[in-house]
Amino acid sequence: MPQLPRATAEQHIKAFQRDGWRVARVTGSHHILSKDGVEFHLTIPSHRGQIVKPGLLKGLLRDAGLTNDEYLELFYGKKRR
Repeated sequence: MPQLPRATAEQHIKAFQRDGWRVARVTGSHHILSKDGVEFHLTIPSHRGQIVKPGLLKGLLRDAGLTNDEYLELFYGKKRR
């Protein structure tokens, strides 16, 4: 299984936006993402310069219904070999 990228919240938010999620609101340092047709939201803590921990990212992917490979394509913007 490919390793998930270690990156800041801003970079991960951009990847989720490529999948149709949008920033619905920002509450403090948390970005709340929603998607049309989905009844729940994703919450990504955005602390300047800090990376999103792997466990949190795995949970976000599970909630969004994405596999690691699908997410890597969204994150890097192309198919990886």
